[in-house]
Amino acid sequence: MDATKLQSIHIPDARRRRSGGSFWVIILIVIGATGVALYIARPWSEDSRDVKPAQHSANGVVNASPEKTAPQQKPDVRPGDAVLTVSGHIINRERIEVSPRVMNQVVWIGVKKGDHVKKGQVVVQLDDSEQKARIAEIDGQLAVARVAVERAKVAYARVRKLRATQNDTQEHEDEARLAVASAEAQLRQLEGTRATAQVWLDWTVIKSPIDGVVLEKLADPGELVSPQSFGGSRGPSTALVSLGDPNDLQVEIDVSEGDLTKVSMGQRCRVSPEAYPDKIYGGVVAEIAPEANRQKGTLQIKVQIEKPDNFLTPELSAKVEFLK
Repeated sequence: MDATKLQSIHIPDARRRRSGGSFWVIILIVIGATGVALYIARPWSEDSRDVKPAQHSANGVVNASPEKTAPQQKPDVRPGDAVLTVSGHIINRERIEVSPRVMNQVVWIGVKKGDHVKKGQVVVQLDDSEQKARIAEIDGQLAVARVAVERAKVAYARVRKLRATQNDTQEHEDEARLAVASAEAQLRQLEGTRATAQVWLDWTVIKSPIDGVVLEKLADPGELVSPQSFGGSRGPSTALVSLGDPNDLQVEIDVSEGDLTKVSMGQRCRVSPEAYPDKIYGGVVAEIAPEANRQKGTLQIKVQIEKPDNFLTPELSAKVEFLK
């Protein structure tokens, strides 16, 4: 009985070999399907999918896809190449120190350091009491002179009438005529004196000669000021305020003798302040000193800055590149 059962469940060798072969066929089919799926789902790059025929450029370089090449860097738009680079200092082209015309005392100063002023703006008032008193005195003298002229004219008219009727002499007529001329001359002289006194009075009002900024205040109210120095530290001040135009700046540099051939009048330059190296301004050589510095072996050059702004401050360092 047991032998019969074992015989019934016995599997022939041929059937066992066929079942093992089917199993490996299924495994191969699954691997193949997986490979096809991965191949279809593979992420293709744009360049590999869109390959175009190779083209030769003008310089002989082969470009497989000229439309897809990386963008070229923009060339430097700065004019020319720098042939010389020198450091210097920013200065005002003109630094004006406003000084009184005559010795006087400061009554009022209406500006401080850093203030912007307009041309003709009153910045300082000096004591004008003496000048006003002098004008008042001259005005009185002018009134007397005008009366003298009228008196001389009346006397001359009377003499002319008498002379016309032969009741007076020619000598008296000439004297009366000359008296009128003398009185009129004295009147004109006093008018000139009065004009001079008015000029002295106008000098007590100090106005800004330019549109600019106050670089320094050099005097205070109550201080005695003079147009010239008397020597010594205790003398009167010789200036009231110092002014400069912030829109008229230059860079002052010293160029060594060996580099002078690289610099010429009117040459284009690039200017960048040391404090703000990313700021670049156009410039031009505006002045070449007529005399060199023997001790230093240099020649002073001034470069005019074009379109300066608030980033440029006088006395700061700046780099100047001289262009071809």
